[in-house]
Amino acid sequence: MARDYSGSPKHHHLESKRKRLTWIFVVSGLCILSYVLGAWQNTKSPAPPSQMSNTIGCDDADNHRIGSSSSSSSSLSTTLDFESHHTVNINQSAGIRKLPPCDMSLSEYTPCQHPQRGRKFDRNMLKYRERHCPTKEELLLCLIPAPPKYKTPFKWPQSRDFAWYDNIPHKELSIEKAIQNWIQVEGDRFRFPGGGTMFPRGADAYIDDINELIPLTTGAIRTAIDTGCGVASWGAYLLKRNIQAMSFAPRDTHEAQVQFALERGVPAMIGVMASQRIPYPARAFDMAHCSRCLIPWSQYNGLYLIEVDRVLRPGGYWILSGPPIHWKKYWKGWERTQEDLKREQDAIEDVAKRLCWKKVVEKDDLSIWQKPINHLECIKSRKIYKTPHICKSDNPDAAWYKDMETCMTPLPEVSSPDEVAGGELEKWPERAFAVPPRIASGSIPGITPEKFRDDNQVWKERLTHYKRIIPLQQGRYRNIMDMNAHLGGLAAALSKYPVWVMNVVPANSDRDTLGVIYERGFIGTYQDWCEAFSTYPRTYDLIHAGGVFSIYQDRCDITYILLEMDRILRPEGTVIFRDTVEILVKIQSIAKEMRWKSQIMDHESGPFNQEKILVAVKTYWTGEAPQKHL
Repeated sequence: MARDYSGSPKHHHLESKRKRLTWIFVVSGLCILSYVLGAWQNTKSPAPPSQMSNTIGCDDADNHRIGSSSSSSSSLSTTLDFESHHTVNINQSAGIRKLPPCDMSLSEYTPCQHPQRGRKFDRNMLKYRERHCPTKEELLLCLIPAPPKYKTPFKWPQSRDFAWYDNIPHKELSIEKAIQNWIQVEGDRFRFPGGGTMFPRGADAYIDDINELIPLTTGAIRTAIDTGCGVASWGAYLLKRNIQAMSFAPRDTHEAQVQFALERGVPAMIGVMASQRIPYPARAFDMAHCSRCLIPWSQYNGLYLIEVDRVLRPGGYWILSGPPIHWKKYWKGWERTQEDLKREQDAIEDVAKRLCWKKVVEKDDLSIWQKPINHLECIKSRKIYKTPHICKSDNPDAAWYKDMETCMTPLPEVSSPDEVAGGELEKWPERAFAVPPRIASGSIPGITPEKFRDDNQVWKERLTHYKRIIPLQQGRYRNIMDMNAHLGGLAAALSKYPVWVMNVVPANSDRDTLGVIYERGFIGTYQDWCEAFSTYPRTYDLIHAGGVFSIYQDRCDITYILLEMDRILRPEGTVIFRDTVEILVKIQSIAKEMRWKSQIMDHESGPFNQEKILVAVKTYWTGEAPQKHL
């Protein structure tokens, strides 16, 4: 007898297929939901740096812990762990398990401006004070120690006027420059009265004198360069006028002067006017300044004034005070003859005239020149002034290990005498977010005004995210470095905070964007991160490293880049890395060897972005004081 069917075979087949598909969709949905929930949990904010760091001695790196609070341990328990799943071969020193502290004699080690190494080089034109970096065999695999009684620096703005003696234990300047009021020792701290060789009434009054001669407070002048800066009091007091100065001085002309500047929270770096271009692009600064900076401006066919002309913006000012200015009054105190001083000033005036600079004013101790806004008339004057000739086939922005030349950097062409070469800039603060002329003109390949505006939006979102994971608003950070600054988006996003940013453009980047950063009203420098930066140890509170290791992973050993970051980072300072998971896992493994506390977390856009974020904090530890022998 035949079996009874409730329906056709086709109907049963469709019903079965429908049930299987429903089951598959339900299981898939549950899997996706559980993944998203897990990812969301892993994006919880990390513990603040104060909870992630602790005090350890030189010998107990293996015994340190992440702090006593249960909240910090529970926060770190949600760290994304990729180590067992993501490995990649990156240039990295093998076999290092624990990086030891260096000897205390290296507490202020500046690898590329090390005085002992510098003595081997030519003293002519101060070449021995230029960058001379250690060879691969000379690189140190140890951690630069802080002084035994190192304290967290004063917060800004108090740091402008005070620093702890134990952080920079050098009294030489307080003795050598006692009359000039650069620095005073008061108990356990230094005080910076704002004095200087040429401003006995203080930097504030000196800047007021300049303001009577050229406009400092209209927003037209935003970036400045101070050559031979001392402890950078000129730059320190310009800040309240919304002018940001790049101050530099050579290592050890006076003991630790740039170190004092950075300890104060004032932008500065080690540098010298010698035989190579200073590491800044053409047309970078609105104003240049020398207050008895001892640079022989008229020598070497005016080479140093020609270099100032290269980095000075069209219409920018050069200010000189000190010898030979006002020599008729001061010549006896300067211990030079009147004839010698007059000859020097005449020579400076002659070089300035050949550069087509206009003498704006000479009043009391100040003399000010102005660079023309274009070179239309200057080109015609070459018939009269044969030297310096105008450079040909030269990249005016090239400034990394490039020799200075006695030819004048040409300005971009213009169509009328009233046109500003290279484009006119907005006044500050609008300048920070206005499309820079170098982008508007299409001179930066691949970067359009639309991409510039998109980058600003990206950094607005990133900063919102960063404020959730590090204490940006608590005054903890003052000196900030962006190791791969691109268009200066981080500096722009932070422009309303009481911080300053050293914007670094890698010297071997595909796109040279440092000129754009200066056009936005920020400062920065070129740098090859296979070498050490021109600064003292412990001079930055926060370092941002976005994509840096993707650039350098095949160029040099990343261990040494991380050791350099440790050298320039203050104890309990923070680093934010942005890179691929594979690279961040390697960085994190080396960070453990450097006594850093770190965790990897998702991109601000969520877990599906391949770029991740690693936040690391340098733990507090110090070197040991030398044993006193009885």
